[in-house]
Amino acid sequence: MFLSLLKFQTAKMKTLLLAVFALLCIQAVFSVDPNEHNKVVCYWNSTAYERQGPAKFQIEDVRLALSLCTHLIYGYAHINSDFEIVPGSPSLDTGSGYSYYRLATQLKRSFPDLKVYLSVGGNSDPYDEEHKYLVLTETSEGRTKFINSVNRLLNDYDFDGIDLAWQFPPVKPKKNRGTFSSIWHGIKKKLGYGKFKDEKEQEHRDGFTILVRDLKTQLRPRFKALTLTVLPHVNASVYYDARLLAPNIEAVHLFAFDQKTPERNAKEADFPAPIYASYGRVAEDNIDVQARYWLEHGTPGSKIVIGIPTYARTWKLTADSQISGVPPIVTDGPGTPGPHTNEPGLLSYAEMCARLTEHAVGRLRRVSDPSKKYGSYAYQAYDGDTGTEGIWAGYEDPDTAGNKAAYVKSKGLGGVAIVDLSLDDFRGVCTGEKYPIIRGAKYKL
Repeated sequence: MFLSLLKFQTAKMKTLLLAVFALLCIQAVFSVDPNEHNKVVCYWNSTAYERQGPAKFQIEDVRLALSLCTHLIYGYAHINSDFEIVPGSPSLDTGSGYSYYRLATQLKRSFPDLKVYLSVGGNSDPYDEEHKYLVLTETSEGRTKFINSVNRLLNDYDFDGIDLAWQFPPVKPKKNRGTFSSIWHGIKKKLGYGKFKDEKEQEHRDGFTILVRDLKTQLRPRFKALTLTVLPHVNASVYYDARLLAPNIEAVHLFAFDQKTPERNAKEADFPAPIYASYGRVAEDNIDVQARYWLEHGTPGSKIVIGIPTYARTWKLTADSQISGVPPIVTDGPGTPGPHTNEPGLLSYAEMCARLTEHAVGRLRRVSDPSKKYGSYAYQAYDGDTGTEGIWAGYEDPDTAGNKAAYVKSKGLGGVAIVDLSLDDFRGVCTGEKYPIIRGAKYKL
């Protein structure tokens, strides 16, 4: 009797051990990333559907890009005053007319290797007076509410993971001030005027680290991924504890572009997305410095993904602007909106390349980047005879996107993030080839 019981217990233990071993094997298989160093992460801003004319971007346009993408990130969800994740555009995301959440995840039927994530924040969620993205991190109650709401959403929709494009306060642009201006700036700072100053930086950094850890604990048994997107002008050394975050994330997407924009730097145009710093520039405003921060603080290179914009940033040139076009150059705010995107200071790549053709109305003079460090720019000088304002544009093209991908490959990083699909030439109007910026990057990885 005793021997029979012993054999039964032994057999039961063997079965249990085999089950545990099988589970570990399954987890190992799922944890292997087939795109460890050649990720092409494609961001899809769903609100591009609301643009008019040739800029209107629909789900069939997304489908045409997916043979080039390894990951698709749908943006953007928001958080409400109760710290719960909610659709950013309810009628489009979950409404009966469109339900893009379901349509996005159903794309995996045609592209079974594709991973589809939902991104939260992305500077699309209007800031309120309480800065809810900060307040959420301060208490276990706030963090738990958010995590529970993410679990509910993942139960309803088949996303493969969540991306936290957390809306931490951006740093202020650095300015060259005269004596009087410096004094007045100091007075305003003492009186509390100006942009928001986070007095709880360390608390919010620690709270975010805990949020990521606890969220990953919930996602891991479900084989759901967790990634981060570091938005432009967020000080990573303040808000991201890279060493503690790295074990709990699949990737960090560095939006190391828009270093200069016509909104932040109205009076001076410069390269918006340089790989390296050039002489006289702020050393932090480039891809290499940001990538090295994460590498030097314990993040595996395979988890670092470099963002590549698909658009131009434009500034207005005036009589005070030098005629050479060489940046940095004196400007007067955002350039004229594009005919289709209709946003001051921004041109999609399709709008940009249309102004570089030989017979284009308002043709821009292109200046390429033989150093492969800073990016291309183009300009039309101010016309002193007619008083017609000029334009300066710093932009991405297939060659500069390829240069960034080559940098990624040389440093052993994880891949590139294309930001975003709707601003690439998705109709192929430039050369007849659709999505030329994605292609320019992908084929250099």
